[in-house]
Amino acid sequence: MDHFANAEMQIAFIDEGIGEPVLLIHGFASSSRVNWLEPGWIKTLTDAGYRAIALDNRGHGRSTKSHDPADYEPALMADDAVALLDHLGIARAHVMGYSMGARITAFLLLNHPERARSAVFGGVGMGLVEGVGDWDPIAAALLAKDPSTITDAKGKMFRAFADRTKSDRQALAACIRASRQELSPGQIAHISQPVLVAVGTKDKIGGDPHRLAALLPKGRALDIPGRDHMLAVGDRVFKTAVLEFLRENPLDAY
Repeated sequence: MDHFANAEMQIAFIDEGIGEPVLLIHGFASSSRVNWLEPGWIKTLTDAGYRAIALDNRGHGRSTKSHDPADYEPALMADDAVALLDHLGIARAHVMGYSMGARITAFLLLNHPERARSAVFGGVGMGLVEGVGDWDPIAAALLAKDPSTITDAKGKMFRAFADRTKSDRQALAACIRASRQELSPGQIAHISQPVLVAVGTKDKIGGDPHRLAALLPKGRALDIPGRDHMLAVGDRVFKTAVLEFLRENPLDAY
């Protein structure tokens, strides 16, 4: 794993394979390893002839862990992703984000539209616009001294996930307070790239992918059958659909 510096942050990343670049942006409390390497996405993409590039978002994995919520605005995290493309000398890429990573991807598409050929929003549908519920209990759960005292179901889930990934829980609590910025329907309508919106049919966090896809000028929805928010990311149906979507939208087509 390599590192580069952006805005006083050291950002860790994986860069494997050759071919059209696919920039991967992981979800909250995860990392490039947990979100993309372990579920087989890096291998899936490189075997299909793509260059897979995955960063650890600030506050996650092997990147800098700030405890200041101001450092976790989605636009700033999108800037890290664009800075990685600059660092690697890549003018334009496909971009794929999962959960929080999909929100970051949306900000990248809006603020740096020339850098993305296409995008995949995984694990988030209308939650981008309507929000994904009350996450303050998750921040409290992350900071709880004794995890046995946590009563909120989502809090328990994310605390267990953070403990499993050996995350900096203070950094994650700061991140979850600042990274949930919603987008308006008007902003979504300004995203001009082809976008695949994929959410598990048992996902109770991300929101309806079909309603979000309908707001996107070039949106397409995918139901990932029988999967919840945590399990959808490595699903075979999801992988097959993404590879088909990438083939339909080659980098040099426009």
